[in-house]
Amino acid sequence: MPVAVTTNVTCLGCGCVCDDIEVHTEANRLLRTGNACPLGESWFRGHASADPPPALLDGSPVAPAVALAAAADRLRSARLPLVFGLGSSTCETQREAVRLAEELGGVVDSHTSLTHGPTKIAAQLVGKVVCTLGEVRNRADLVIYWGTNPAESHPRHFSRYTLTPAGKFVPRGRADRTMVLVDVRETPSAAEADLFLRLRPNRDFETLTALRAVVAGRRVDEGLLARTGLGLGPLRDLADRMKQARFGALFFGTGLTGTRGKHLNAAAALALVAELNAFTKFVALPMRDHGNEAGADYVFSWTAGYPLAVDYSRGYPRSNPGEFSAVDLLTRGEADAAVVVGEGTWAALPSVALDHLARIPTVTIGPRLTELSRIAHVHLTAATPGVHTGGTVYRMDKVPLPLRPVLSSPFPREDEWLARLRRAAC
Repeated sequence: MPVAVTTNVTCLGCGCVCDDIEVHTEANRLLRTGNACPLGESWFRGHASADPPPALLDGSPVAPAVALAAAADRLRSARLPLVFGLGSSTCETQREAVRLAEELGGVVDSHTSLTHGPTKIAAQLVGKVVCTLGEVRNRADLVIYWGTNPAESHPRHFSRYTLTPAGKFVPRGRADRTMVLVDVRETPSAAEADLFLRLRPNRDFETLTALRAVVAGRRVDEGLLARTGLGLGPLRDLADRMKQARFGALFFGTGLTGTRGKHLNAAAALALVAELNAFTKFVALPMRDHGNEAGADYVFSWTAGYPLAVDYSRGYPRSNPGEFSAVDLLTRGEADAAVVVGEGTWAALPSVALDHLARIPTVTIGPRLTELSRIAHVHLTAATPGVHTGGTVYRMDKVPLPLRPVLSSPFPREDEWLARLRRAAC
């Protein structure tokens, strides 16, 4: 058979969601990819070569109809079922997940609660100033990364959006830009930075508060500031760089939102950026980890009215992160059944949450077998979004992108499994 070349393929290997991948296939086999980073290459090859059984029931292969009936029976009798995951699922799948949770009278949550849930809370507190990555590429002459290591977590972020590409107002690319990295350790991203500031762990809130004071021209207690690991001089230098930039962009990761302070850290970062707009143009964007983690925020918001941790047990949606988020429900042992959609989420859960998932009827829906799906009550194998099926996903800057499948699969889509499960259980 001739080699088929599919261009402008969208990759879900990370939150960059690069849509310029070139995929070469022959006889429904992946030969090679073009433009993909190591994460993307691994993502495509890992899903193209997977050959799991169609369904498992208590670890043994069974007919999909048998597994589906068993899953529906357990969910039907559950008092508070939990539907979560969805970080690399399509928006269509996320919408079906919300509908399933609503009709079951359960809780639906996404991978956001494990990463940038604090960012969503912070934005509700203080607001946010954002833009697209295309605007950063064309305009930003100062780029700050705080609590994130894009060289490893988002390998093409530098080359596509922030450092090296030539933009309309930064025509010389890297020569027209300054990059600052703020972190608790010197990661591989530090090699690309013009300025690296090392913080002491769990001192992000104090540092951001002091930086806001310096930007506003207020006095800062140098004795208290010393506890952050920075002196007043480096902080003043950073404040001057930020105020003098023509267009600045602050990207922050889970090194900020996952440490002590959590949503208060994110709120301080968002407030700092808002205050800088009195002097220049500045924006802030979270570094989203999974391929469509950002899409779940939108789908949950437009269907349920909340971006994460939505509870339907009273017949209407309500949200309270920390009470209805997946990790909290599992660690407190309140969820008595679970549907985990997609991959990756289980690996970020604490051991006590995983132990509870092993004790309750758990249904996994995804393209490959994971450690969780091997111990789950039911596993339903689905086609891989972006490899075998189409759909819609959102890039980390909330730009929607279509998926272009490159291979065929004998398995149903994730949203099809959820729809079948809903009809059988409800």
